[in-house]
Amino acid sequence: DRMEKAEKALRAGKEVDIEKRPTFEQRSAPAVDAGLVMDYRAAFAEMIAQGGDGYVDAEVRNVLREHRAQTAGTNSAGGYTVPTELAAFIEKAMIATGPMYDSALFTVINSTDGRTFNIPTVDDTAVAAVAHTEGGAVTDDAGSDVTFGQKSLGAYAFDTEWVRWSAELNADSILNMESLLGELLGERLGRIANSKLTTGSGSSDVEGIVTNSAAGKTAAATAAVTADEIIDLIHSVDPAYRNSPRTAIMMNDSTLAAVRKLKDGNGNYLWQMGNYQAAIPQNILGYNVVVNQAMDSLAAAKKVMLFGDMSKFYVRKVGAPSLYVARERFAPDYGILGYLRFDGVLTNTAAIKHLITAAS
Repeated sequence: DRMEKAEKALRAGKEVDIEKRPTFEQRSAPAVDAGLVMDYRAAFAEMIAQGGDGYVDAEVRNVLREHRAQTAGTNSAGGYTVPTELAAFIEKAMIATGPMYDSALFTVINSTDGRTFNIPTVDDTAVAAVAHTEGGAVTDDAGSDVTFGQKSLGAYAFDTEWVRWSAELNADSILNMESLLGELLGERLGRIANSKLTTGSGSSDVEGIVTNSAAGKTAAATAAVTADEIIDLIHSVDPAYRNSPRTAIMMNDSTLAAVRKLKDGNGNYLWQMGNYQAAIPQNILGYNVVVNQAMDSLAAAKKVMLFGDMSKFYVRKVGAPSLYVARERFAPDYGILGYLRFDGVLTNTAAIKHLITAAS
């Protein structure tokens, strides 16, 4: 500033004490080998010798800028002053499960209690009428009586176990922990329901749709299926069930990936892409494809594919999935629990059949 005032005064014709004009002593920076990269100490000496960073070249300024700055990445260099920020959302890992609990393909029975629910069945398909002889006596030996059966649905219960979180986390977290945990536990219930309704043993357990399905076709290979074998599976099911609006093919995604590569004798792919925006699902040979990740992948002696009228599988829901939040039991902390009751049964094994891979 003093220099600028003096220069302005000179231009205005005023006398100026030249001795007060600031000067810079011209010094040389310590010798630096041109073949070496300049370090911070040499750059700093160069700046001092030249009277400021405005009088040095770009290389010196870059070295000073990189090493002199108070950095946010180093706590002692200023990082303590930089606040951290947490997103007001959370990225959740996802995994597909399957359609068994919520799909409209199956027949759903909603109950308010868990008492055994019986479904009467009858299979008269093997009995036919006989020719009648005029004036002859009609046979009455009970050989053609109708035989009834029964399928039962229970109410098996499943829970997520208690999940606890602290009062401090509840108060301090940017996320609503109760809502987040409730959503995650709901997904846990969905996974167990899909798994049990697919492969449950049916012995003091939920019966899965695969478990008691009838054999439709055995593949020649242990880890592959052919186009002809899929056709054989389809035709192992009586046309009465193949024409149902809820007839479909079910498999997991890895099996579907293999099936998508199959072609017919004319070189056309069996699999056809759907249009989900237009509510048109993917299909194989005209039948809708249902992806169920609880089904087995291609390996020896695995039931890898189902085909048939899915409405013949009954899903019983007892009440609705429940979430319980405990605010007193774990005080001052909190706890949340998921709980679900359901069962499943295939009422007609002729309606849904499976393709199984070779044993070895």
